[in-house]
Amino acid sequence: MTPCLSDLYIVLISPHGLIRGEELELGRDADTGGQTKYVVELARALAERPEVWRVDLLTRKIDDPHVSSDYAQPIEHLSDKARIVRIECGEPGYMPKEQLWDSLETFSDNALAYIHEQPRVPNIIHSHYADAGQIGTQLSNLLGVPLVHTGHSLGRSKRKRLLASGTPRQEIETTYNMSRRIDAEERTLGAASRVVVSTNQEIESQYAIYDYYQPNQMRVVPPGTDLEKFFPPVGTEPESDIAKQVARFLSLPQKPIVLALSRPDPRKNITTLVEAYGKSARLQEMANLVIVAGNRDDISEMDAGAQEVLTSILMTIDQYDLYGKVAIPKHHKAEEVPELFRLAALSKGVFINPALTEPFGLTLIEAAACGLPIVATEDGGPIDIIGNCNNGLLVDPLDVEAIADSLIEVLGNSPKWDRFAANGIKGVRQFYSWQAHVEQYLDVIRPLIEQTEPIKRMELSRRSVIYRDAAIITDLDQNLLGDSEALSTFLDMMKEHRKEVSFGIATGRNLESALSVMRKYKIPRPDVLITSLGTGIFYVPNLTKDTAWARHINNNWNRSDLITILADMPGLKLQPKEHQSPHKLSYFIDPTIAPDIQDINRHLLQHEQTVNVIFSHGQFLDIIPHRASKGYALRWAAEQLDIRLENLLVAGGSGADEDMMRGNMRAVVVGNRHDEELSELAEVDKIYFAKHSYAAGIIEAIEHYDFFNTKQKTSA
Repeated sequence: MTPCLSDLYIVLISPHGLIRGEELELGRDADTGGQTKYVVELARALAERPEVWRVDLLTRKIDDPHVSSDYAQPIEHLSDKARIVRIECGEPGYMPKEQLWDSLETFSDNALAYIHEQPRVPNIIHSHYADAGQIGTQLSNLLGVPLVHTGHSLGRSKRKRLLASGTPRQEIETTYNMSRRIDAEERTLGAASRVVVSTNQEIESQYAIYDYYQPNQMRVVPPGTDLEKFFPPVGTEPESDIAKQVARFLSLPQKPIVLALSRPDPRKNITTLVEAYGKSARLQEMANLVIVAGNRDDISEMDAGAQEVLTSILMTIDQYDLYGKVAIPKHHKAEEVPELFRLAALSKGVFINPALTEPFGLTLIEAAACGLPIVATEDGGPIDIIGNCNNGLLVDPLDVEAIADSLIEVLGNSPKWDRFAANGIKGVRQFYSWQAHVEQYLDVIRPLIEQTEPIKRMELSRRSVIYRDAAIITDLDQNLLGDSEALSTFLDMMKEHRKEVSFGIATGRNLESALSVMRKYKIPRPDVLITSLGTGIFYVPNLTKDTAWARHINNNWNRSDLITILADMPGLKLQPKEHQSPHKLSYFIDPTIAPDIQDINRHLLQHEQTVNVIFSHGQFLDIIPHRASKGYALRWAAEQLDIRLENLLVAGGSGADEDMMRGNMRAVVVGNRHDEELSELAEVDKIYFAKHSYAAGIIEAIEHYDFFNTKQKTSA
């Protein structure tokens, strides 16, 4: 007899962190954060459904004098039908998740014994994170129960973030057991009947590089929002402390508010928002700009990234003389966030998220729940949110004029504002409330329980190495661009081989300019993006900046001194602001007037400035730190990604690419770039001069080197 969806018994597994029903110690450490809150709320919300008989949340039993005795209680009831069940797992004391791997078999055995003691076998086992995935896979196989999995975060992505922060590879392995974690993730993906994710982009950009990637098994179920905290204003709210903090910055605080709320992170793109506001007299006339960018006491005591962002925001405010129009309070409390949204909604304002990349966008949902229309980046989660709720506009986060125009469109059209506000409130309840989350969740598991939807397994196998061991790195302009048909063919090839071969772009453009071009030509975000002639390195999925590289190249770099030293040199003119970056100084050069490059280098050395001077295309002069170049950056990134130089194929074409193409890697100069700057490379081994131009030349080189068929490469 086919089972039906009634009297449902669900087992959730989340072994690490400190989990209890009340007063969660969120933020106590890296293991007690959003996931612990999510699984407790999911258990409660599922138990409210009439078709659910019971929900058991299995976590680790912790008996440790350094933490509350709550975590040692075998059973904790969350409601009549939901409970936390604490399973013994190795040593009784509290330990970080990275130290639990050797004890997970014990957890599995004890969990199995607990389930056998119950009146019935669960209908579904739902594992959360890699450690639970390992447990869930074993229980699913032994009990014959479908496994559902949620990754929360993935080892391959975390490893890139750790490498970008400067953590050595061996330390990542020993501290985080990364290979073991990724192996558990692979096995879980192979065993799971369904994988639950938050956005469609998560499926494509994060899971796609796993060997057991099965997109047909994946379902988007957006997380729920607490509508008891995030709700529309009633119109009689008393003036809050945060409202007073905002008002003290503003000459006309009664005007509508354009609200931005984020961490002071370069990827959040707040400086571009300030620039858009500063360049639009109409927008300044219509609204105030309120920026809530974390908490600060003294910017000089913050980490380098936050310092850079906040300093840039303040300098841009000063550049456009926005005093009295922009508020940027120093402090806010977590409980004041809903008040900020309601304050902006009462003012008939707009919430904006101009991030360069946005995997989900929880603040957009929270703003919508408070009746605040949104303008958001046309990337990732916001596409889904606005698509579902129809409560705002998507915008290119790098188009300053478009950002201002979109804000003006919402602020200046009262019927549209009212419609967006109402749609947002309705849409969040329909798609993003906890009730909606549970409804969609049950829709995902119903076919598994009723056996009405067969599980279609793909023919998959594990590769011989755990990390990708080859890469194709190419310049952007005149290499990828110029032949749209060849570009499309090349990108299809990279997608086909994405599990074995990384894709990288190395460009003279800065991050914003490179992303803008990639967006225009529909080039997917590469695994590694080297920008500004090798002075910036960023990794997917979230454009994580390689801060270790930034610290490395900063040695003896004095940008302001260089500007002073070259101020009176003939034939040099600084390029506009958008072509500059913290570690790149860019000039237009007139070779008929300016000294030759050797003389410029000599002049700088006489002033104790050791730098790299790069002349390209007959009209550009770039000065970067002596430790930086495209070639240096490529070698650094290859080391972080564990890719031998022999397993690289590099495509370039200008003088700035020369050191990127010399050495042990294989290289290609595409047909349209056979210019004098690279003429000396014609005699260098491992550099192929293609007959075809643009991306077709790269494809020609792939065939010449038989690049995709060299599966057995030299072991690292």
